[in-house]
Amino acid sequence: MTFSIHGLAVARGIAIGRAVLVASSRLDVAHYFIEPSQVAAEINRVRDGRDAVVKEIHRLQASIAQMGPKDTPHELAALLDVHLMLLQDEELKIGVKHWIRDRLYNAEWALTSQLEVVARQFDEMEDEYLRERKADLEQITEKVLRAMRGISSPIFQPQPRGNRKTTQQDLLLDDTVDVPLILVAHDLSPADMLQFKQSVFAGFITDVGGKTSHTAIVARSLDIPAVVGARWSSQLMRQDDWVIIDGDAGVVVVDPSPIILAEYGFKQRQGELERSRLTRLLHTPAVTMDGQKIELLANIEMPDDAASALAAGAVGVGLFRSEFLFMGRHGKLPNEDEQYKAYRRAVEGMQGLPVTIRTVDVGADKPLDETLRDDAHLNPALGLRAIRWSLADPAMFLTQLRAILRAAAHGQVHLLIPMLVHASEIRQTMALIDHARVQLDNRGVAYGPVKVGAMIEIPAAALTLKVFLKYFDFLSIGTNDLIQYTLAIDRADESVAHLYDPMHPAVLRLIAGTIAEGYAQGKPVSVCGEMAGDVSLTKLLLGMGLRSFSMHPAQILVVKQEILRADTSKLGHWVEQVLADDEPVKKFGKLN
Repeated sequence: MTFSIHGLAVARGIAIGRAVLVASSRLDVAHYFIEPSQVAAEINRVRDGRDAVVKEIHRLQASIAQMGPKDTPHELAALLDVHLMLLQDEELKIGVKHWIRDRLYNAEWALTSQLEVVARQFDEMEDEYLRERKADLEQITEKVLRAMRGISSPIFQPQPRGNRKTTQQDLLLDDTVDVPLILVAHDLSPADMLQFKQSVFAGFITDVGGKTSHTAIVARSLDIPAVVGARWSSQLMRQDDWVIIDGDAGVVVVDPSPIILAEYGFKQRQGELERSRLTRLLHTPAVTMDGQKIELLANIEMPDDAASALAAGAVGVGLFRSEFLFMGRHGKLPNEDEQYKAYRRAVEGMQGLPVTIRTVDVGADKPLDETLRDDAHLNPALGLRAIRWSLADPAMFLTQLRAILRAAAHGQVHLLIPMLVHASEIRQTMALIDHARVQLDNRGVAYGPVKVGAMIEIPAAALTLKVFLKYFDFLSIGTNDLIQYTLAIDRADESVAHLYDPMHPAVLRLIAGTIAEGYAQGKPVSVCGEMAGDVSLTKLLLGMGLRSFSMHPAQILVVKQEILRADTSKLGHWVEQVLADDEPVKKFGKLN
């Protein structure tokens, strides 16, 4: 019987094949108390298990190095680095020892108890990308548990088909394509993804995950059809079922009829042709039909992502999320040299193209040290985060500013400040930037010039732009938070997620007003949120006057194609109608 499962669309394209189910490999953990004389032995058991997993990750990293960047995305290598960092996390180690020494828990019980403690901290994080690192923590814990038991990681092995009856789907597909296999799992780790890359699997489906989960990141970098967050999919499907992944719509079709198969087979072939055509645009300048030059930039999380930005044809980095360097360290902040080397690597990786580095965006919802946690913050999204956190710790902020200024000696660097809203915050920030320069001068350390910009992600900032434009060289609109704050929608709350609407008239008017005011004052404006990479919104943003888009590298070519087809001289009147309408989507739909 044909049925569909809905999840999150994270990687475009159509995949058709047979399901290979990997059951959840979560292990049952024994809970018992040990004798004081067994404490050292139990601690050693955890240490040995951790060391075995570290060794496995090092082996995978060596394998990646031998394969080269063309065969393996650096997102995967970076995610393995995340797993190593989590394995070596001091809070995890100290916590496990506490449960064993003070509570006399057995090793497995101690490890899972500390997992629950740290996992709750991840759950409280407002930032979606960082919150979903909880899945990485769960995966490495499971791997340590398996290593402690001497059990290897599960290998993806398709089940034998035996004497399975030939169906109409077999007859249809066997005549037209070489049927691939579709992996269906509760979740996938970076190590699993490495095996996935080297396997025959043409797509994957997971029960859990979000648009910024590691599975989604790797899927986009590999450009493989995928649907995540398809709850219960691994339980609803059977081994060897025919499955269709519609990565564009976030839909999984199970046991499709021959008619549905034929329809999706056609869509698949059309998609392959379209992707092939898109690669021809790699070196084509992004210029509209009426001659408007458009800047297409990349969003990156890690220094080594610069390579994927260049490969996608980006003309620079519009957003480097520097907080990745700070997370998972639990009180041990990256020092100036460590940050400088990371920023320099990104700058040099872009080979002379500009790199916009956003200062650290952490705060009450994601503290770097437990001493910074304040449980009085009932809504972390409105608390001590981003620039507020940085200004509350000038020493930390100055360290980052000096590192960024030093990296600017090696290429074009733009400095982006998040979540500003008050003039006093702006003045404090500018004073600290000047102070960082003075400190470097006093030390005789070389640094370069930077352009300084502000993120517009709070409605109050969008409504007081004239103050911002007195101080800043450019503006960058963070549409994700701007939508959240404008509509009072917590993006992490599934019960109100359907109200998160980039087409709400208030949101569109704030964006349009920011673009217009910026250009009126001769200051560049870019959009670096999800809206920039949404091809359905490209013409709308162009019609508003936007000339700089920053997005995930995988989206650049498809957005470029839409730009090449656009005539901005014909978009102005339509955009005015959209902005004036109480329900913009009605007018919007007439052009798209």
